[in-house]
Amino acid sequence: MKVIWTNGCFDIIHRGHIELFKYARSIGDILIVGIDEDNRVKQSKGSHRPINCLEDRKFVLQSIEYIDKVVSFGTDKELENYIKFYNVQTMVIGSDYKTKNVVGSEYAKDVVFFDRIGNHSTTNIESRL
Repeated sequence: MKVIWTNGCFDIIHRGHIELFKYARSIGDILIVGIDEDNRVKQSKGSHRPINCLEDRKFVLQSIEYIDKVVSFGTDKELENYIKFYNVQTMVIGSDYKTKNVVGSEYAKDVVFFDRIGNHSTTNIESRL
């Protein structure tokens, strides 16, 4: 059984996220999505984020047909532990992380970078609001 992993804030779900989940699920048997806890989102995105709380973001993700399991984490160590525990074969990560450290990648057999779909991003949506 091939386990695929992706993670992020997933604050405002948009087409780019759905395309990512669809692709990730297509290359494996199980897709697990890790979601940053609220304090972690604040640290990385600023005090105005997340827009949606962890419980609501998790609920939305659990409703998406491509996703088999959703877990939340508050530290890099928790993220690494999930990747080890679920024996993740492939991590699917946004291509904007190609030049950055991908936390937990040393515990997966493979890392695939997923290119952004058009101009879809939570930051762009937020700026239009």
